[in-house]
Amino acid sequence: MSKAPTVGFVSLGCPKATVDSERILTQLRTEGYQIVPTYQDADVVVVNTCGFIDSAKAESLDAIGEAIAENGKVIVTGCMGVAEDNIRNVHPSVLAVTGPQQYEQVVNAVHEVVPPNIDHDPFLDLVPPQGIKLTPRHYAYLKISEGCNHSCSFCIIPSMRGKLVSRPVGDVLSEAERLVKAGVKEILVISQDTSAYGVDVKYKTDFWNGQPVKTRMLELCQALSSMGVWVRLHYVYPYPNVDDVIPLMAAGKLLPYLDIPFQHASPKVLKAMKRPAFEDKTLARIKQWREICPELTIRSTFIVGFPGETEEDFQYLLDWLTEAQLDRVGCFQYSPVEGAPAEELGLEPVPDEIKQDRWDRFMAHQQAISAARLERKIGQELEVLIDEVDEDGAIGRSCADAPEIDGLVYIDSEQPLQAGDKVRVRVTHSDEYDLWAEAI
Repeated sequence: MSKAPTVGFVSLGCPKATVDSERILTQLRTEGYQIVPTYQDADVVVVNTCGFIDSAKAESLDAIGEAIAENGKVIVTGCMGVAEDNIRNVHPSVLAVTGPQQYEQVVNAVHEVVPPNIDHDPFLDLVPPQGIKLTPRHYAYLKISEGCNHSCSFCIIPSMRGKLVSRPVGDVLSEAERLVKAGVKEILVISQDTSAYGVDVKYKTDFWNGQPVKTRMLELCQALSSMGVWVRLHYVYPYPNVDDVIPLMAAGKLLPYLDIPFQHASPKVLKAMKRPAFEDKTLARIKQWREICPELTIRSTFIVGFPGETEEDFQYLLDWLTEAQLDRVGCFQYSPVEGAPAEELGLEPVPDEIKQDRWDRFMAHQQAISAARLERKIGQELEVLIDEVDEDGAIGRSCADAPEIDGLVYIDSEQPLQAGDKVRVRVTHSDEYDLWAEAI
């Protein structure tokens, strides 16, 4: 039998890009390609790029350059692929360039460089029913839609990934079922705008296991909650329909966790950002959610130094954070993005040194809030999902912690633990981001 063709793969960017990579890898594996971990062993290398901000583009170009230097045969895909000229200007020797979600084109480009093995026997090279995953076995991302209907002035995602296209809810739930059967203990629901799921198809009714289910966030969450695993919601915009899922969290059916990208708090800055729902009484709604579900964790991201942001706007944001008492917060300094409408607004750019100063003050302000909220957990019992075990003990996450972006729980246990285990612990210590605990 002839040698199987080999593919190296570099995946950059957000969890949504990770899912794109998983789909491409699954198709290649189905066709008999072997996925290899080194440039030297690969017949061709695929680089899945990120093009969201300038630093991400620079990282993508560096990764392409490294692949060319180490291997020579490189195919580029992903968000940066929509600007093919920019890539070819720097790296004219790339073999093919495709945009995000163009799975067939990527696979076809691989065929052109390295044809599939005609001796490949699909019954011998079995691919698991859940497909190839880039995450650990015990958690997985579940992408429910592509694209976004918003026109936020700092963002070029709609121009790269297009308008909202919701996946049929029956397909989404069937994929979730396959993941659970494969041993996944936590499903992370992702999209560009999870709250808008189904808007584009007018919440049409689909079928799953013979039962009618609406293509809508609430019904999707209700169905996922029946599968007996952790379900975590990401990229949730605070539309009124978010109120409907809070009771599911209070009842223990969904993880009491919302990832909401607020981006700012000053009404003037939010208006310039063209953020949806900026006029909402957000603080009042957060208070209401916590009354219904006191253990709710809210994570968010913010941008400081947006064009036109004054010291007064920034102070408004700090005061808002004090009031909101968010649990997990990330912050970015505004980065000019070619093609983003913010660059055409004619607003005064914020100097880099002021951006840095505001970022430093923001992080110090939020660290104090986060440290105080975590300190309140000392003495509490939590359920923790183990991510890894090393010589010092087990490291896991509570329901308040999404993988790779939130805090960790360091566990002292007399019983041997392994990745994927769920264990009850009692919290003994905390800092600004993490917890330490003893297994019960």
